[in-house]
Amino acid sequence: MKALCWEGINDVRVQDVPDPQLLNDQDMIVKVRLSTVCGSDLHLLTGHIPFMQAGDVIGHEFMGEVVEVGPGVTKHRPGDRVVVCSFIACGRCYYCKNELYSLCDNTNTNPAITQKLWGADPGGIFGYSHAMGGFRGSHAEYVRVPFADHTAIRIPEAVDDMSAVFASDSAPTGWMGADLGGVKPGDVVAVWGSGAVGQMAARAAQLLGAERVIVIDRFDYRLRQAELAFGVETINYADTSVGETLLEATGGRGPDVCIEAVGCEAHSTGPQYAYDQVKSKLKLEMDRPIAVREAIYNCRKGGSVFVLGVFTGLVDKFPLGAMMNKGLTVRGAQQHGQRYIPMLLDRIASGELVTSHLATHVMPLSEGARGYELFKKKEDDCLRSVFTL
Repeated sequence: MKALCWEGINDVRVQDVPDPQLLNDQDMIVKVRLSTVCGSDLHLLTGHIPFMQAGDVIGHEFMGEVVEVGPGVTKHRPGDRVVVCSFIACGRCYYCKNELYSLCDNTNTNPAITQKLWGADPGGIFGYSHAMGGFRGSHAEYVRVPFADHTAIRIPEAVDDMSAVFASDSAPTGWMGADLGGVKPGDVVAVWGSGAVGQMAARAAQLLGAERVIVIDRFDYRLRQAELAFGVETINYADTSVGETLLEATGGRGPDVCIEAVGCEAHSTGPQYAYDQVKSKLKLEMDRPIAVREAIYNCRKGGSVFVLGVFTGLVDKFPLGAMMNKGLTVRGAQQHGQRYIPMLLDRIASGELVTSHLATHVMPLSEGARGYELFKKKEDDCLRSVFTL
């Protein structure tokens, strides 16, 4: 079958790989219909996620049709249309039973790597390095889905394919940030990042009752899209002081909830960006936590900061004093998708949550390298490249 494979830093290519096979009785095979790039996939291309091998199939956000099921699969059958959560969950360990699905104890087949790096191993994820299980990704014609009853969710008839694909990762990740960030009616919420996850976090905040939602980015086309889709307020940090604008918008307090949806390769116009660039190039820190710093400094006293962006290791100049003395609650997580996806599909079906506008560039998998180039360089107002199969 054809698949988009990682071949080295900034090098992805479509090539032939063996068809997937059922390996366990709870596996199923899904014929991929749509698979989208994600901002965190760029960390694979830039080398921020170092545990890649040439020939690894990338991609983790997808939907498709079931073509084969193992004898232990009870919720799905061939012909079903499903969205597959990017994180694989067994459904029976301590973490899955407590709806902390991305922390599953039984799905990362290479736990030693992250145990050494982070002190524990999270769950496995499709197409996201051997540190996260080494599973083949979704930019392929077919994908083996382990623990299928707990990793795939049937799509309601009222939800079209393009809307459903973003329920795999972007929508549940964004919703989790607003939910676990503690957004409540009347809150002012600031979201750093106007990509797919940031927009989904902004819409989730609205649906959870936020009075005002302010989205921060440096690309006008992304901010315009958020404004048009959801009616949020926006700040272009390249043109406007984020801190001053947020204080003015909140009567001098700052936002009640700040959601960081940027990740380890954040940009800035100030000297902190140059500082973090130099430190990361010299391998003196792993990630650039610029947006996290801004969220902590600008959140109101006693407020909440939730980190949605992907981070890999150690950072420098973390404002621990500000966090402690302002009495902030700071949380972070990879998405617990199975906790949210069924509800999100229902909201998409009802028209309450719109996702299909995120797909700005739709192309066949054969153009996968071009899709990543457009997405990485933000060319042609690309918010997301989506591959059809």
